[in-house]
Amino acid sequence: AAAKRGVPVFNAPFSNTRSVVELAIAEIISMARRLPEKNAKMHQGVWDKSAKGAHEVRGRKLGIVGYGNIGTQLSVIAESLGMTVYFYDIADKLAIGNARRCSSLEELLESVETVTLHVDGRSGNHGFFGEEEFARMRPRSLFLNLSRGFVVDHAALRSHIESGHIAGAAIDVFPREPKGNGEEFVSELRGLSNVILTPHIGGSTEEAQQDIGEFVSGKLVDFAEGGATSMSVNMPGVALPSAPGTHRLVHLHQNVPGVLATINRVLADHGVNVEGQLLRTRDDLGYVITDIVPAYSDEVLDQLRAMDVTIRLRTIESE
Repeated sequence: AAAKRGVPVFNAPFSNTRSVVELAIAEIISMARRLPEKNAKMHQGVWDKSAKGAHEVRGRKLGIVGYGNIGTQLSVIAESLGMTVYFYDIADKLAIGNARRCSSLEELLESVETVTLHVDGRSGNHGFFGEEEFARMRPRSLFLNLSRGFVVDHAALRSHIESGHIAGAAIDVFPREPKGNGEEFVSELRGLSNVILTPHIGGSTEEAQQDIGEFVSGKLVDFAEGGATSMSVNMPGVALPSAPGTHRLVHLHQNVPGVLATINRVLADHGVNVEGQLLRTRDDLGYVITDIVPAYSDEVLDQLRAMDVTIRLRTIESE
């Protein structure tokens, strides 16, 4: 709806990457040392000083499912802690450092002692990880999901935790989440030992929020001042370097053949010289930026706006 009105939407897909990675590392170490259980007992007044079931993460095998921005950075930090990293991704991704690429999810699950999910929110990932996948994991493995709540079958996860097959889990996202603070959180995973439940806070650090604000506001400034739509989530991505002494025409239109030719014909008919031009399309939208000499008549703009396919026309004066 925003795109059809010429309004770009921006997010900050990289700004909270470090925050998510640090939470994953903290939870891996916490579960390996069984800190959730130790902490709960201490609050109950129980002193349980024992090494049983507590392990270092150095030397353990970490399996990363989804080797994107978060997965790759997690891979680097995990290696620096002495972990051996395996990863699986449906896309052909280059391994970072000494990470080992698995040809299938099954291969990864059978190879590692800790599995962490960092997949995207595409509809095909609904129910991606369930009973069959948990059963393939090695006995006494650890499991993390900091990606999307609908990816994991929580009933199957509870069953495998209760049986002891899964030694610990850390879950930050859920199929059904409260709409606001104070509302009761309902989940099959409540009350389980060595299970860390967090309220979707993977990217919720002050540093990440600061970076998100700066990144997105910068993108909005770029759009307002130069029409740039790079990394927009709903419009074609276009960024044309500014040309001093020109005026910029920013034309959003329906993606049909011949639009660029029509725009240039209008300019040519009025003797307007083009200094620079760039067109990109996305689905049913087309977006073209054209830098022209400042001398042109209002009739040029009137004709461009009057085109049947025009959604929005902006003019920007370069400094």
